[in-house]
Amino acid sequence: MITVKEFMEVIDYRITEGSDYGWDCFGPRAYTLSSWNGEHDGHSFSIIFDTEHQTVYQVEAFDYARNRAYRLMHPDCVEDYRKESSLRNIDPDEALDEIRFVDLETVEDFIEKAQAIIAGEDYDTRVSIPLNIPQDDLLIIFKAAHERDMTLNEFVEEALKTMIADFEHDPEEFKARAQHFTNTDNPIDFPITKKKKKKKSG
Repeated sequence: MITVKEFMEVIDYRITEGSDYGWDCFGPRAYTLSSWNGEHDGHSFSIIFDTEHQTVYQVEAFDYARNRAYRLMHPDCVEDYRKESSLRNIDPDEALDEIRFVDLETVEDFIEKAQAIIAGEDYDTRVSIPLNIPQDDLLIIFKAAHERDMTLNEFVEEALKTMIADFEHDPEEFKARAQHFTNTDNPIDFPITKKKKKKKSG
């Protein structure tokens, strides 16, 4: 999870508001700080953290110019937050009117998007997903990506998209294939179309 120091560095230590958090899900010492650049089509950021041991429970980034909102939450707090939201009859994923939070998975992704928002630059709106791949499997994936004339990132992204689509189409069939996947000696068996190599001109 991101630290208070990392968050403060992102916003260049510019705080415009602060108060007790008010909800119970993050504990009795939860405090929130906000940073707004003062423009309605600009941006703002917030952090909720524990005033005693400095644990960060949640950070948010609002890109008003593009009508986007991003959130990074401590994984141990998600269930309690959603339970209290339900008790309060509040949609836990609503950021602003007609804008829903995009939940991020990594600190690096939050920082990268936040820095671009502050700079007014375009940024990748996709969500980065951390993958812990054993070295032996990584070598197999590298080889499979090479055979399809794809980069590792392209291969993994396409594989994930394919698997998500397959699961949504037929969850039971996907589970059966996943079981086969764990038992096979050839784990790289994704239905990914091989890229066509560009013809060299001249």
